[in-house]
Amino acid sequence: MPEISRFLGIVIAMYYREHPPPHFHAKYGEFRITVRVDDGTVEGSFPPRALAHVLEWLELHRDELYADWSLAVRGKPLRRIAPLE
Repeated sequence: MPEISRFLGIVIAMYYREHPPPHFHAKYGEFRITVRVDDGTVEGSFPPRALAHVLEWLELHRDELYADWSLAVRGKPLRRIAPLE
């Protein structure tokens, strides 16, 4: 699973050749979530503060996430996305 960003102990990644809709995976310690790019729908469990950081990051980088999604479904190398500062 290619890592596309890392911040505040949160690792963001996308799998290659994934199923729609566009989404990414986030890991924080033992917690794991999947987040839809279009509307921020979350599957899984995350601590509230870490989840807020992921959703803020999503809002800042939605276009870049769509671009990486397009690369991932074609098996192309993904681009790193700036972390949340």
